[in-house]
Amino acid sequence: MAQYAIMIFESKTPGGWADLPPEVMAAHEQFPGKIEELGGKIVNGFALEPAGTARGVRGEVVTDGPFLESKEVLGGFFVIEARDIEHATAIAKLTPIASGGVEVRPLLSA
Repeated sequence: MAQYAIMIFESKTPGGWADLPPEVMAAHEQFPGKIEELGGKIVNGFALEPAGTARGVRGEVVTDGPFLESKEVLGGFFVIEARDIEHATAIAKLTPIASGGVEVRPLLSA
């Protein structure tokens, strides 16, 4: 099956994932099972440290904070296997979110 990235964008908070409501964190624990019920599979997933720990690099210029400035920041991502973009999008709709959204993007294959 093809692979897709599900990128999770949440409101910027000082503690990042630690600031999410407990019910959202609990929903993340159930997320892999729900994906399998839809016939997909998580290949890997990572939660990112708070956006304040990031550094942006443009050539020789280094800035503190995330590369893109916005109210919402990239908080983490999953790599999943799905039949096609419609299947990946259906899986992405199950992603537990407190106040942001997700982006689904196909991964290039070698």
